[in-house]
Amino acid sequence: MSAGSIALGKNELSLGVSQPPGYLYSLRKDTTLDDFYIEITASPSICRDKDEYGLLLRVSPSSDFFRYGLNCAGEARLDRYLAGEASAPHPPKPNGVVPPGAPSSSRLAVWAVGRDLRFYANGVFLFSIRDASLPAGGLGLYVRAAGSEAVTVNFSDLKVYQAAP
Repeated sequence: MSAGSIALGKNELSLGVSQPPGYLYSLRKDTTLDDFYIEITASPSICRDKDEYGLLLRVSPSSDFFRYGLNCAGEARLDRYLAGEASAPHPPKPNGVVPPGAPSSSRLAVWAVGRDLRFYANGVFLFSIRDASLPAGGLGLYVRAAGSEAVTVNFSDLKVYQAAP
């Protein structure tokens, strides 16, 4: 984690890294999801190139998780952290649906049922994976300042539904 701020507003959570490079996250307490569909709007107001923002999914008590993120170059990615090891089931790739730069806004969505996870941005399917390593867990948000400039992203309009197989 690095120096930054987390602010809760009316129906909005803002995450900002003020001393880059760095990473800041916020986890929802006492939430465990297994089969779900989630949507959230992410609106970067200060963001450049490889700076990232997005969702932490199926976060375990031992800090294993999936990290679904967008960057300000217009790319989407998925990382998995398991037993202290990081991997990239879907490395950063341009997709034509995520607007580059800031200010901008994107609607992130994930459908997760069992080992199948499908990832969307702005209503468009981007990619899917099959991975049984994290069948359930918590939920969070993150921002990462990749360069030497600050990053600020506002998250709003969170919707979570129980998903059917």
